[in-house]
Amino acid sequence: MTLRLLSYNVRFGGTGREGPLAAVIRAAQPDVVVLQEATDPVVVARLSESAGMPHWGARPGYSTGFLSRLPVAHHEWHRAPAARHPFLEVTLADHRCRVFGLHLSAWFSNWSERRRAREIRALMDAIRHEDRGFHVVAGDFNAMAPGERLHVGRMPAWIRAMVWLSGNDIARETIQVMLDEKYTDGWRHLHPEGEGHTFPTWDPHVRLDYIFAPTRWASRLSSCEVFMAPAEAKGASDHYPLLMELADE
Repeated sequence: MTLRLLSYNVRFGGTGREGPLAAVIRAAQPDVVVLQEATDPVVVARLSESAGMPHWGARPGYSTGFLSRLPVAHHEWHRAPAARHPFLEVTLADHRCRVFGLHLSAWFSNWSERRRAREIRALMDAIRHEDRGFHVVAGDFNAMAPGERLHVGRMPAWIRAMVWLSGNDIARETIQVMLDEKYTDGWRHLHPEGEGHTFPTWDPHVRLDYIFAPTRWASRLSSCEVFMAPAEAKGASDHYPLLMELADE
């Protein structure tokens, strides 16, 4: 069975942009959408109806939420001790793959990168605590992968100042934690070359959004693309969504 998974940061709850957001989701034709900054359940309910995805979950003030075309057996939020945002776990009724959605702390500095690394370690500890089987971890990591170029000159002045205070570069600890935990970066695995920038939509120059799978199941990842269509995508959010297709069994 094939599963199409979309990870999408809808920016500031998505209020007032439900139409463009739903247009992007419909065009991507996902089975499941993992949302970030989905802090308003009313907006998520509207997206559910407009995008034709009858199963959904969101909580007031919680960043992570989901939409699903497929029946959901169970979903719950977990609050890791070190994490700013609770992470989301979604179990589909008829698929073996379990989906974890997250949104790590923002800001570009070495201090915030250390915080993100603590958050992702807490999530990894929670996943290790039980045998979760085949699963993916998707969301806005707000972090750069090792070896990827930081385009400081294209960033707003206030971010350039923070980068300068961090020594003119940002540590890459968060994504390195995932790699050390034997997870495969889906986009990079399928695109050894290329940039895959997801942010910001008006001048994409940094990759902040990721979908990871345990390396032992990397062969199940068949495609992973930054979804830039339709035209509404540019104004729907400040992030382009990431679309992955994977074999569930």
